[in-house]
Amino acid sequence: MPARVEKSKTAFARSLRRRMTTAEEMLWRALRGKKFANLKFRRQVPIGRFVVDFLCVERRFVVELDGAPHEALEQQDHDALRDAYLRERGYRILRLKNDVVIGGGDIALDMIREAIMQGE
Repeated sequence: MPARVEKSKTAFARSLRRRMTTAEEMLWRALRGKKFANLKFRRQVPIGRFVVDFLCVERRFVVELDGAPHEALEQQDHDALRDAYLRERGYRILRLKNDVVIGGGDIALDMIREAIMQGE
């Protein structure tokens, strides 16, 4: 990837970190600082031409949060393309609805834990 494109992805990821959604903020509080299963997660991480919401590098595990914009057909096509790209590179992806994170108690964390354990 050309250096110019890589710098623009990094700048884009930084801007996303500064303006997280409510669901992203809530999940980040639970994942940051190895609070969750003693695993290190990073947020808004560029991988190739995409930026993923949360990444555990150690497990090659991605968590994507989907709000209302992900219901649009064009966005669903983009998400499917991104998922295929990531899977081809050995990443596992878990997509969660924002509502599960915001109003579901520990359901989102339980789903993440289960998905990680399945990949072991």
